[in-house]
Amino acid sequence: MLKVGVLGAGHLGKIHLKLLQQSARYDLVGFYDPSEENAKKVADEFGYHSFSSVEELINSVDVVDIVTPTLSHFDCAKMAIESGCHIFIEKPITNTVMEAEAIRTLASQKHIKGQVGHVERFNPAFIAVKDMIGSPMFIETHRLAEFNPRGTDVPVVLDLMIHDIDIILSVVNSPVKDVHASGVSVISETPDIANARIEFENGCVANLTASRISMKNMRKSRFFQKDAYISVDFLDKKSEVVRMKDAPESPDEFAMILQNAEGIKKQIYFDNPEITPNNAILDELESFADAIENDTKPIVSLRHGTNALRVAQQIIDCFDR
Repeated sequence: MLKVGVLGAGHLGKIHLKLLQQSARYDLVGFYDPSEENAKKVADEFGYHSFSSVEELINSVDVVDIVTPTLSHFDCAKMAIESGCHIFIEKPITNTVMEAEAIRTLASQKHIKGQVGHVERFNPAFIAVKDMIGSPMFIETHRLAEFNPRGTDVPVVLDLMIHDIDIILSVVNSPVKDVHASGVSVISETPDIANARIEFENGCVANLTASRISMKNMRKSRFFQKDAYISVDFLDKKSEVVRMKDAPESPDEFAMILQNAEGIKKQIYFDNPEITPNNAILDELESFADAIENDTKPIVSLRHGTNALRVAQQIIDCFDR
C-alpha cells in the first residue's frame, strides 16, 4: 500500500481524507492544515493524525494529496517532489502557467508521477460515451451553479469552466487556434459569469458558458460530429447518443426518417448508454495508485492540467481587452 498524506482539510480535503481511509490502495498516514483550530476539530472528529508541519507530513509518506487553496499549490508540489513524493494535486494545477510548467519540469527530472484532480474525467456519464466521441466539430457546454462564497477568490473560469476545458481538450485532437471570451463580475471581484469560444486548428469550435450565480445547478455538454450528437449530463449522470445512418429501403413503420434537400434519407437512432455508478473522486485517486504501481501515465497528467490552465488563462486574458 502507498503511504499518503493530505495537505488541506477544508471541504474537499475532508472528502479526500474519508475516501483515502476507505481505499484498499492507500495507507492514510494523516493530514496537515494550517488552521490549528480546524486541524484539531478534524482530528478529534474523525481520528486522523494531524501533522504539525507540511515538511513533517511530506517526510512520512510516498504520495502527497494537495487539496489546499490554489495559491499554495506550487509551493506544496515543489516541496513534495523535491522530497521524492508523488503528487496528486487538485485543479487548477497551479495559479499560473509558469508555475505549472515548472512543476512539470521538476517532476520529470525527479522521475515523479503527478495527477491533477479534473474529476469529471471519471464521471460515469462521460465514461459511458467518451469512446463514441470521435471527431467533434461543435461542442457546447453549460456549467451553472448556485452562489457559494467558497471558490469566489478565483474567476469562475478557474472555479467551474476549467472542468469543461479539460474535457474538451481530452476529446479534440487538435491544437487551439484562437480564444474569444467575455466575463461579468456581479457579486465577486472577479467574473461570476463567463462565455468563451475556443477555435481549434482542425475547424472544431467549442462554446462554453459558466456561471456561479444561477438559480439552479446545471452541468451539461453536447458534442456534435459527423452523423452523431452526444449529450452528457455530468450532474444527473445521464448520457444520450443520437446517430444518423443511411435509411434502409424498407424502414420500420415507427422509424424516424429525415430527408435532406438532395433527397438523401437518413434514419435517426436513439441510444441511452448504461451508466455504471461510481465514486468519481475515489476512482481518480485509485487510478493514480495504479499509475504509480504499474509505472504508467496518469489519466489526467500534469501536462493535461497545464494545458487546461493555459486555455483558462487565455480566456481570462480576454476579459481585460
